[in-house]
Amino acid sequence: MAVRSFWRAKTKLLLAAAATGGAGAGAVAIANSDDPASAVKLTTAVPTRLLRDAVAAATIAFDYEYSLWGLPDGSIERERVKREVHTRSAHKLQELCFKNGGIYIKLGQHISQLEYLVPDEYVQIMRQSMLNKCPVSSYDQVLEVFKKELGGAPDEIFDEFDPTPIASASLAQVHVARTHNGQKVAVKVQHTHMTDTAAADYATVEMIVNTLHWIFPSFDFRWLVDEMRESLPKELDFLIEAKNSVKCMDNFRRFSPHIAEYVYAPRVYWNLSTSKLLVMEYIDGAQVNDYRAIRKLGVKPSDVSNLLSQSFAEMMFKHGFVHCDPHAANVLVRPLPSGSRSIFGKNKPQLVLLDHGLYKDLDTSMRINYASLWKGLVFSDANAIKENSVKLGAGEDLYVLFAGILTMRPWNKVIDPAVDHLVIRGTDGDRSELQMYASQYFPQISELLRRLPRVILLMLKTNDCLRAVNRALMEGSSLETFLIVGRVSSEAVIESKLLRSRSFITRIHVWFEELLLGARFFGLQMALWLLKIQRALTL
Repeated sequence: MAVRSFWRAKTKLLLAAAATGGAGAGAVAIANSDDPASAVKLTTAVPTRLLRDAVAAATIAFDYEYSLWGLPDGSIERERVKREVHTRSAHKLQELCFKNGGIYIKLGQHISQLEYLVPDEYVQIMRQSMLNKCPVSSYDQVLEVFKKELGGAPDEIFDEFDPTPIASASLAQVHVARTHNGQKVAVKVQHTHMTDTAAADYATVEMIVNTLHWIFPSFDFRWLVDEMRESLPKELDFLIEAKNSVKCMDNFRRFSPHIAEYVYAPRVYWNLSTSKLLVMEYIDGAQVNDYRAIRKLGVKPSDVSNLLSQSFAEMMFKHGFVHCDPHAANVLVRPLPSGSRSIFGKNKPQLVLLDHGLYKDLDTSMRINYASLWKGLVFSDANAIKENSVKLGAGEDLYVLFAGILTMRPWNKVIDPAVDHLVIRGTDGDRSELQMYASQYFPQISELLRRLPRVILLMLKTNDCLRAVNRALMEGSSLETFLIVGRVSSEAVIESKLLRSRSFITRIHVWFEELLLGARFFGLQMALWLLKIQRALTL
């Protein structure tokens, strides 16, 4: 009974802190509002949202406490019941995110990518619902944004405007329209409640996370709050997003001309775009994880997987300017407009990158250390893995865990010299093993996430997004994608060494290293072909 009373006391303290912190933030937001209408909205919206937070937190805490009460640790029955509670609680959290919207949905999206940290039930439920099936703003709210931003209604600005959105995400929704000169466009309209309640929502979430950390020191998600504080204002400015898309394409043309044709961002209509409205060229294509739709386009899903891996490897290791939200709803696939085909007669794919609001810059030192780390992971080089993990902030005590989170493989597999040591089969056994590690090392994972620079945390998120897409396309992970990552990261390391070479002798040494790397990759490619032949013969 003492334990139960202590749990109740902690839960009450959490709820009181959330209510106090959120109410204070709401009062500040109302006091600072210059718009009387917005102030009225805040006075009604903030208390309602705080009540939802408190009820959801209490309900989830109660469910865990009483459902698991009396069940022995490690028993089959306790594990079965715990999974059921995870599922119920994930649905309650999903419902809270949808009702409150905005920042809460962003949090749900983050949770959907933390498969190395949170139970699989949360990951799967959030991933199924938080990408492009979010609540929509009413047409009256869309009209309000148009009049404030462009001074007219949608049917005045455009020749045609579909009032029903084709997609809705955490910050905005997208409508299809046609300009007066006949161009079909996609119109991204920011949800009005983002500006109405963002400050109060952010403060409430920060208070909840800080209080949870105070009560449960191993629960440390403060890094996530810090990241949202920095990135959210940028994501809410659609002109920044538009500029990011232009810079991304410029980088491919400058640094990766060999694949620039295969990566595309929709053209922006600058004269119709503002910080809360973004008008872009409409692109039709298949969602990047839609295996069947991609095949209907005459494109091989494996080609899409390889192109996706190469494109983001180029961004991370060579450009140093990375799209950090490449979940399935933000990447489309279409046949290459030039009509080029592969040697097998299939259409070559082109990736269309959407939602350019969240980008991160990697400075030269961090970019090369990160590339060196991935080079070490692909070649099972324990010394290089340790050296570069420490340089990136993991520390000598947690570099093994860092390597495991990056690859989703245990250390004995990470340093296994087998050519397919990093490949995840996508089996139930693999998923159970990952969940076991997440549960066993939760405090260490939280500490690692606290230590790492926020830009590296965003690389982890990007990595997780790409892994989820590749899993859908390849039923696991592909050895070929790891070879691509290894090759691009190695090229970046060699290029950096050549730039820093001060003497002819040093350049000769680097060129020799480049030759050896080429030979190693040729050997790995031969091994890959032999594995494919072996698997084909055993079918």
